[in-house]
Amino acid sequence: MSKLEDLPLTSTHWGVYRTEVTDQRVSALHPFEADQDPSPIGPGIVDVMDGPSRITAPMVRQSWLENGPGANPANRGREPFVEVTWAQASALVAREIERIRSEHGNEAIFGGSYGWASAGRFHHAQSQLKRFLNCIGGYTNAVNTYSYAAAEVAIPHVIGSFRGYLTRATSWPSIIKNTELFVAFGGVPLKNGQINAGGVGEHTQKGHLDQAIDAGIEFVTVSPLRSDMPDNARSEWLALRPSTDTALLLGLAHTLLVESLVDRSFIERCTVGFDVFAAYLLGEKDGVVKSAEWAAQVSEIDAETIRELARRMATKRTMISVSWSLTRQDHGEQPFWAALSLASMLGQIGLPGGGIGFGYSAINAIGDHYASISGASLPQGKNAIESFIPVARISDMLLNPGASFTYNGQTLKYPDVRMIYWAGGNPFHHHQDLNRMLKAWQKPDTIVVHEWCWNAHAKHADIVLPCTTPLERNDIGMSPRDPYLIYMSKAVEPIGESRNDYDAFAAVAEHLNVNEDFTEGRDETAWLNWIYEQTVEGARQHELPAFDSFAKDGWIKLEGAGTPKVMMDTFRENPEKYPLRTPSGKIEIFSETVASFGYVDCPGHASWFEPAEWLGNASNAFPLHLISNQPYTKLHSQLDHGSYSRASKIHGREPIRLHPQDAAARNLKDGDIVRVTSQRGACLAGVIVDDAVRESVVQLSTGAWFDPADEIGSDCKHGNPNVLTIDKGTSSLAQGPIAHSCLVQVTRFEGTPPAVTAFEPPEIIARED
Repeated sequence: MSKLEDLPLTSTHWGVYRTEVTDQRVSALHPFEADQDPSPIGPGIVDVMDGPSRITAPMVRQSWLENGPGANPANRGREPFVEVTWAQASALVAREIERIRSEHGNEAIFGGSYGWASAGRFHHAQSQLKRFLNCIGGYTNAVNTYSYAAAEVAIPHVIGSFRGYLTRATSWPSIIKNTELFVAFGGVPLKNGQINAGGVGEHTQKGHLDQAIDAGIEFVTVSPLRSDMPDNARSEWLALRPSTDTALLLGLAHTLLVESLVDRSFIERCTVGFDVFAAYLLGEKDGVVKSAEWAAQVSEIDAETIRELARRMATKRTMISVSWSLTRQDHGEQPFWAALSLASMLGQIGLPGGGIGFGYSAINAIGDHYASISGASLPQGKNAIESFIPVARISDMLLNPGASFTYNGQTLKYPDVRMIYWAGGNPFHHHQDLNRMLKAWQKPDTIVVHEWCWNAHAKHADIVLPCTTPLERNDIGMSPRDPYLIYMSKAVEPIGESRNDYDAFAAVAEHLNVNEDFTEGRDETAWLNWIYEQTVEGARQHELPAFDSFAKDGWIKLEGAGTPKVMMDTFRENPEKYPLRTPSGKIEIFSETVASFGYVDCPGHASWFEPAEWLGNASNAFPLHLISNQPYTKLHSQLDHGSYSRASKIHGREPIRLHPQDAAARNLKDGDIVRVTSQRGACLAGVIVDDAVRESVVQLSTGAWFDPADEIGSDCKHGNPNVLTIDKGTSSLAQGPIAHSCLVQVTRFEGTPPAVTAFEPPEIIARED
């Protein structure tokens, strides 16, 4: 074997690896030598690249092929696939697109893609899909993300932007030097910091957090899971009831108000609407004083603990961190708005090491301190269709065509979608109430999917086009949130007849007479050269080598990070000269704009609303609160079938963690198989008894491939928690997902549990050559 430094590189959302090839097969992935804290997720691909779950040829669902579009939609996921040639498959896809366009219009095509497919700038499935669909006249799109949809919509009304402050978060060196108290709502989950959209050259979250701990910063973790903060942080753990973060934040704010701890100078210079919020805290209209005692009743955090924390926050340089998970609860707009209001009252926004941060360690880049560039990517073109849906409302769209819905001050209608074209992402992972989605999935005439392995998404499609993995093509790994540029070298030839998305779309485009529009006459190499040249042109502050040298050397690290970032420092210094992009130019603790929408479930200031499901309305039937957080063994559901993820399972099923008292009450022990039920469905999981989980809370991570079993009703045999969660919008404002507001019951599974078949391919009828 050559020296590791001589092996070609590949970049993934969870890290950069050196690729070892033996006998024309990827035999190992080795961590990038510059990464001091590499993720173990990536090597999990080695044993599945050419394993039994790999899709090696174009496939068409038997009923659809024999009887045409719309045939037996209830059989999606249940019947054989017929192997066809690429010529047949591309012709079928093109013919169906033409039929849908002529009979229903382009609005009837839903472009489904959810961003995490590849870290490459060219072979990025979402860009490829949108470019293709825009070349044929457009499509119905989805906006926002499952990660933080509620904040994406609400927070721009408060401070003028949300995504902009993710990249401009106060950097860790500023925290390490200046912060005295770090209050983390949702913790600092290092498992999430393994990933970065667009790639990670060097994992820095653990090193930064360790330095912050060594600097003597006091940490407070506000979460039902103690594991959301590493043990070495010696953090004070406030194990609140799930979905009550807003109430706790309001109790802290009330304490500041009544004890005269509010920074009035900052409020007057930098905010508007505080008087309306203060009146709400005092209960002047609703008669409910949002005191520490009130917050204690809601959150079950002791009132004196709340008051004492508020005093500490007011007397120390304090950083408030709110995890992205807080937005994924009922009324998920409110925790971030309440946290911003609290931070404004403390008056430390814009100070080194103080203020607020949106999700430290949510991804590797939050709080970064390095140089980066906004690299070029494949142009997507312009969508001629104006209709869209909030990303988490796909089942609503399919089940209720023509129905009205509200979104950010607008009243819109769901389009009548007849075709779904999906490349990148897996809705059978990230969407809620999968049994409801299965019903919705029967509505379209045709579902086309690009996929490389037989997950539930591929199994529930009509036409499956087999795509390559990043190890089977050349690309450029380049994240605007990372200092590394990586040349991703093709390691092996594509498995079977798989093709990259670009070539698959180009073949369909040829049938539709838009090939020239889609390709512009460029192949993969030409596009990579173009993307790199555009990047060099836009990054003149850095001396970047010629493309051939970059491809030969394999990687570049941008040098120079400048002074540590402090979020909103220039605004604090001079609000008139550096106004925010809000109507007032200031922090809108009360937003006239949101108030004008008239939403009863989202008024013009941070407010407490009782969640649809929480421990405050739990019953004997469903007495436990489910937290379905991000997994540590995979990125969402990617590589769930890989060796690293499978090693974490219990009897082949996803692990569920219960507090010892909850386990004892059910006579459960480590390794038992349990049935987890909600009002919507059920799944099987393997027990881990863990006192790092709050009593009356259970934790079952997302990412287990959906594996329905008809013989036991609506169960997922494998442990996908989204058969349990609620498919409801956060509010009329954002319509985001609320997966973390969910009540369940856990009982021992009696008898012999059914075999897990999540990773097995469907029945395939081979083509006759």
